[in-house]
Order: sequence, then structure tokens, then C-alpha cells
Amino acid sequence: MIGEALKIIIGIAVLALGIPIGDILAKNTREELKDGRKWFNLLIILSFAGAILAVVFGEDALLYALLFIAIVTSRSLGNRRKHKLKNKK
Repeated sequence: MIGEALKIIIGIAVLALGIPIGDILAKNTREELKDGRKWFNLLIILSFAGAILAVVFGEDALLYALLFIAIVTSRSLGNRRKHKLKNKK
């Protein structure tokens, strides 16, 4: 019981690290994000679909890995939108 709780806490902590990592990537890779936007959106969709399958099959490591990818990628694209809106004002 305690082992499962610890695994979940560590998983959530690692997923939370995806937020600042996504912000850093968005800041440092503006051109790549602009050119590959459709591929990044596809990556987000596939990551979430894979995460759902990982839940169904009980694969925790795969679940956390795919959610991490989805968080970092979506955060990178989200910050790009915010940056774009700031520059218009």
C-alpha cells in the first residue's frame, strides 16, 4: 500500500516537472514550434490516447511517460500562444 502511494507521488512530481521543462523549450525553440505545430498537436493526441491505453492495461511507467510527453509538448505550444498574444498588445 505504501509502495503504491510512493510510486504515485513520485509520478506526480515527475509530471509536474514537465511544466517548467515545457516553458523552457517554448522559450528556446520558437522556430521549431512554429514549423512543426501540426506534428506537435498530433504528438499530444497520440500521447493522451496511449495514456488511456496504458491505464486500461495497467502499465504505470508507460502512463507516466506518455503523460510527461503530452504535458511538455502542450505546455510548449501553450506558451507560444501566450507569447504571441503578448506581442500583439
